[in-house]
Amino acid sequence: MSQDNINNQSLMQQALGDQWHALPQGLKAHYDHDETGANYAEGVLTVDYPWFMQWPLSLLKLMGALLNRRGKDLRTTVAKTMKDGQQYWHRVIEYPNGKNIAFKSLFTMTKDKVFIEYTSRFLGLKMKPFVEDRRLRYESCGYVLKLGKLMVPIPEWLALGHGSIVETSVSDDTFEMDFRLKHFLFGEIFSYKGRFKTLSNLGESSNED
Repeated sequence: MSQDNINNQSLMQQALGDQWHALPQGLKAHYDHDETGANYAEGVLTVDYPWFMQWPLSLLKLMGALLNRRGKDLRTTVAKTMKDGQQYWHRVIEYPNGKNIAFKSLFTMTKDKVFIEYTSRFLGLKMKPFVEDRRLRYESCGYVLKLGKLMVPIPEWLALGHGSIVETSVSDDTFEMDFRLKHFLFGEIFSYKGRFKTLSNLGESSNED
C-alpha cells in the first residue's frame, strides 16, 4: 500500500490493519473521517463514579482529565479532527442546569500500533485496540508522563487503574460505547457509557431518540 493511501486512513484503520474489515459499518463510520479530516457525532452519555472519587476527579478535571459530575442520558457532542497524523477529540456534555462541560483529548499512535490518549499536556493513557465478536475493544497497558521529549512510563496501579472500552455497532451510523476504569484496590472508580449517531455532515442536526 502506498504512503498516500496510508495517510488517508483513519488512525483506527491504521492501528487495526486487516481487523478493520471485521468492524461493522456503525463503528467504521465512527472512526472514519471526511476529506477535511473531520468526524462528528451526537448522542447521550451517562457518567458515574463512587462518592470517594469526587475530590480526586475534581482535581483531575482541573488538569483537563475526565469528568467530575455525574449524570444520566446527558446530551453530548463529539467532534474529531485530524492534523499532522494526530487526532483531536472535543466532547461537549450538557447538564440539566444548562451548564456545558468540555472534555478534550489528543490521540497519537506509537510504532507498535498502541494509542496514547493525552487528556492533558503531560498525562496519557496507553490503549491497545482490537476486534472481538464484531465489537471494538480497547484494553489499557499503562500510563505515560510526558516531560518534553521524555516519556516516563507509569504502571496502572500507581495511577487510575486499568481502562477498558467496548464499542458495539447498533446500525450503519449508530454505536454504543462503554468505558470503565478499575483500580486493583478501589474497584471501579469511573465509568461513562452512551449511544451516539455519527453524522454525515459536520454540525448536521440529528434526531436521536
